[in-house]
Amino acid sequence: MAHQLEGGYLYNKSRTHASEGTLVSVITIVYNGDKYLEQTILSVLNQDYKNIEYIIVDGGSTDNTLDIIKKYENQIAYWVSGPDKGISDAFNKGITLSTGELIGIINADDWFEIDAIGEVVKCYKPGSIIHGNMQYWNEDGSKGMNVMPNASLLPQEMTINHPTVFVDRNVYNQMGLFDTSYKLAMDYHLLLKMYKAGIEFIYINKTIANMRLGGASENWIKSYREVKRAKEEILNSKIYPTFIFCWQVIRRRASEFIADSPLSFINRLYRRYFSPMKKI
Repeated sequence: MAHQLEGGYLYNKSRTHASEGTLVSVITIVYNGDKYLEQTILSVLNQDYKNIEYIIVDGGSTDNTLDIIKKYENQIAYWVSGPDKGISDAFNKGITLSTGELIGIINADDWFEIDAIGEVVKCYKPGSIIHGNMQYWNEDGSKGMNVMPNASLLPQEMTINHPTVFVDRNVYNQMGLFDTSYKLAMDYHLLLKMYKAGIEFIYINKTIANMRLGGASENWIKSYREVKRAKEEILNSKIYPTFIFCWQVIRRRASEFIADSPLSFINRLYRRYFSPMKKI
């Protein structure tokens, strides 16, 4: 069995959580993410809401990730570093380690608004999922799109900003954790399953999290295939998921084709007025 490192104030028994208000567990998973990890950590530690249990799950990084984590060890409830079986497994490990009533996940490239968790707690209802808007940032540091979710369109495609999502612990207990057979669309699969089961989604019309845009993913077609598989499994349908999959591929290819041409305004119009998630 591979050696595992761990630490944090709960592990070291140096302090306990704050006691006022709902205990919110925040999980960050990371692997060789030293470039932006510190910003992610600080966005959690500097929240104006203080009853937070922060857990970091590292996949066995070989860069400076562990040095950054240890720098804030007395403010992190628990951290663990060791091999895992992928993103879904790391998510599940963090959820299993957590003890909060409400659980959020923010990855090592993303960061929260300073009042994000306080706003989420204000809207929290037992048995619910709370989510909000997400601000994208361009590679040059300028603001990109601000994306508003639409939970009612989840059966069509991923219309929820996962970094903004906070899930009641009892919902995980009822519905289960992330399916480790999904390597890219595990969040869509689980959220669609929760939506189909009638779990209440509470929307906050406020920017909760920030995400960087950068480098077109080489895995988007694989992600679309996993989204299709999730719909086939949960919606018990073959025709509709296949139709949406074909539409998504055509839409993506068309968007890439005209992106740097005089017709690029079509992409902007689509995102603003026709996208399943409103993009401002």
